[in-house]
Amino acid sequence: MTETEIPEDHPRYASLVTRHRIEAGVERGITSKQGLIAQGRGEAFDYLLGERTLPSADDAARAAAATLLLADRPVISVNGNVAALAPGETVELAEAVGAELEVNLFNHTDERVRRIADHLREHGADEVKGLAGDGEIPGLDHARGVVDADGIEAADVVVVPLEDGDRAAALDAMGKTEIVVDLNPGSRSPRTADVPIVDNLLRAVPNVTAHAEDLADATPAELERVVDEFDADAALDAAEGAIREGSFADADAA
Repeated sequence: MTETEIPEDHPRYASLVTRHRIEAGVERGITSKQGLIAQGRGEAFDYLLGERTLPSADDAARAAAATLLLADRPVISVNGNVAALAPGETVELAEAVGAELEVNLFNHTDERVRRIADHLREHGADEVKGLAGDGEIPGLDHARGVVDADGIEAADVVVVPLEDGDRAAALDAMGKTEIVVDLNPGSRSPRTADVPIVDNLLRAVPNVTAHAEDLADATPAELERVVDEFDADAALDAAEGAIREGSFADADAA
């Protein structure tokens, strides 16, 4: 059964579509096999969240939009799972906030970077960074420490979709403002982030875009107020509470 053959009234429709996208990403050579494991881990947390966007996650998405609109050089980092799951949505977010897209991979090969860049272009991207590799994130010995000098290295705000704790910590040490999308509120990534969005990537990215469009005419002072009113620790606590207090009955109903 392919993604298009899954009946939309199937109770696990969204989950099955997500799995097919990751599987297709592996077959196309843009997603690593380890990405399958990461997807399964995230899905488990989403199930406990009731597969819904919490009010705290929506607040985080709005703060993320305001942060990106205030940024001078925002960059959205794209890995294989992001490219497989939400390529068009990620391109739309970049366009809404004037951000660059940069491919950054743990299991890096030039061929994978090219394939992901081509995949993003097929979904509307004009320019995709990540192949120059003339910059660095200090403190990372693996391939994710290699970035473009005029991309992530020069960025003031970096969106880090999906968990990657050591990179999040290294970017924080560089003084970057970080926006992280992660379904595990206990992970290092959201706990390091200035704006942690504890939500499914497929819901979070379009939600940030929608908030960015809503805030497009806001003044800098209004945007700064949105950012200042956001409480990252409270958002993480709310997500953890929802997971601990949820039930399988709630998840089944979602």
